[in-house]
Amino acid sequence: MGQLFRAVWLCLRNGMLLGDLLLRVLIHGRESPLRRFRAVLHTWLGAYCALSLQGRGVTHIHVHHGYFASWVAMAAARLLGINFSMTLHGSDLLLHAAYLDTKLKHCNFCITISEFNRQYILDHYPDVDPAKIAVFRMGVEAVSRAIPTSRVAPERFVMLAAGRLHAVKDHAFLICACMILKERGLEFLCIIAGEGPQRAALERLICDLRLSGNVRLLGHCSGAELDDLYSTSDVVVLTSRSEGIPLVLMEAMVRGKVVLAPGITGIPELVLDGKTGFLYRPGSLDDFVVKVEMIRHSQSNLLPIRCAARQHVEEHFNQKKNVAAFVDCFLNRLNRRVECEPNENPVLQQI
Repeated sequence: MGQLFRAVWLCLRNGMLLGDLLLRVLIHGRESPLRRFRAVLHTWLGAYCALSLQGRGVTHIHVHHGYFASWVAMAAARLLGINFSMTLHGSDLLLHAAYLDTKLKHCNFCITISEFNRQYILDHYPDVDPAKIAVFRMGVEAVSRAIPTSRVAPERFVMLAAGRLHAVKDHAFLICACMILKERGLEFLCIIAGEGPQRAALERLICDLRLSGNVRLLGHCSGAELDDLYSTSDVVVLTSRSEGIPLVLMEAMVRGKVVLAPGITGIPELVLDGKTGFLYRPGSLDDFVVKVEMIRHSQSNLLPIRCAARQHVEEHFNQKKNVAAFVDCFLNRLNRRVECEPNENPVLQQI
């Protein structure tokens, strides 16, 4: 509590230093009163963070998403006289971009995970220097095991969806598609792995559509359990309304599974339609159902796509290579600032 009070005093004592940030919060923009109030609290937390980091030799702050913590980091960096940077993924850019104009203006650099995201930033924030925005994709570990053969004439076609039960993941869309597939006579089982606030609503929908025998909500699954689910599925589906580039698709593809996802955001950079997987028109139940039926009837001919999927992930979404590239970029950007200001950051000069 004492440090929280000291943080208030730090904000008051450095009002001029934080002035442009507070003017953006209180006067400019179209944010709601509640959002503005929260941003003031986050500025206070930034001061608290600055006090916590003071005297520890910290010369740069990086935040791995664009939500409220990036505002906290920006305020803390301002008070400490250092730089900050951030990574933008999906919803933090596309759905909940509160004060992102200010964060992009004042960050030293910004990492994002797809070419789609980078272009979105440049299109929607034209004042941002393009040189500040770098693309480094996420990734998964390579899998050494052989690609399993597709199940020959399985008793039931198995679809797997893995993800948090949240409205943005739109599992209701998937359940409605299952109703259509059932009406068309397809013998299938749809497994949804994940937990979240939408569970009760999805359970009611499954009951109302009489799909209890076709759709199962498994709740949270461990990594080992998910690995077993991947191995027993015929297709891994994603029905989100907004995404970055989903790890679940990478995990499925590196295991040689067929994937079906909406053609939104950065997903087409991972799922090349008809080459490394399949895309459906966003929001189109009919197109989704048609693609599922096509995959069902073409299972024995999809080995080339499954092999191409694994190769594409191993080349472009390899966790080890992408993390190394991110670290190189990160240190190069910091060192670039040291060369410009040789006396300001003695710790960075040692890197």
